[in-house]
Amino acid sequence: MIYHMRRIDKEFSEPESLRKVLRSTEYVTLAMVKDGEPYLVSLSHGYDEDRHCIYFHSADKGKKLDFMRSNPVVWGQALIDHGYADGECSHRYISVMFKGKVDFINDIEEKRHAFRVMMNQLEPSPESIMGRLLGSEELSSTVVGKISIEHMTGKKTPGLPI
Repeated sequence: MIYHMRRIDKEFSEPESLRKVLRSTEYVTLAMVKDGEPYLVSLSHGYDEDRHCIYFHSADKGKKLDFMRSNPVVWGQALIDHGYADGECSHRYISVMFKGKVDFINDIEEKRHAFRVMMNQLEPSPESIMGRLLGSEELSSTVVGKISIEHMTGKKTPGLPI
């Protein structure tokens, strides 16, 4: 079920603006559920605009992987925090909420692609570490997840540029 935003003045829905927020944030926060138990985790990511997905990497064991493998549907948020507005009892922000499905990548070439996407988004000088990461034998044993985005909405403080 998709709900409508109550504060229409805060909504933005232009695809380029939604994608820009996902490209410019350093992390996303994911909500997931396993056996009726909720769990929330923040993780660094890379947004692949062409494939409309988010890539992340992880250790090979842990709570978030248990949750994702049990129920691959996640809700996430990317947030740009502009801080508290003194004297206005308000907070300034730009956020994108998304629903997606997690798959884990086994193909080594897609893992390389995922790391290129992540490093280009997160590293100020990605070239300096790209060769070390992409040529590593460790890449084959690294867990790489892909969140295929099914739905996105945007909400922001009116007047803030995206």
